[in-house]
Amino acid sequence: MLGKKAMDVGHILENIVYLELIRRGYSVYVGKIDDMDIDFVAQNDKGNTYIQVSASVRDENTLQRELRPLKAVKDNYPKLLLTLDDDPDGDYEGIIRRNALDWLMSN
Repeated sequence: MLGKKAMDVGHILENIVYLELIRRGYSVYVGKIDDMDIDFVAQNDKGNTYIQVSASVRDENTLQRELRPLKAVKDNYPKLLLTLDDDPDGDYEGIIRRNALDWLMSN
């Protein structure tokens, strides 16, 4: 009855991350630096956390696109790249790539 509908996994994942940040007590904003957007700037009494969300970053162009705005932020607050890739955590010049499901299960 419903037929096949294309699902945008990336946007659904962003919504899940947003709701989890709210549940964890953060104030959440969309960030902008130069002409780039940061999916979430999450603020609490400890400061900011910058988060990019992508279904997958196994494609090198996608990885670089997602890292670029986080690299442009020049403060020392945590920066995360959350994906559904089932890969070990990665570190790109202080930007931590983590599986979104693992992140959701933490805390």
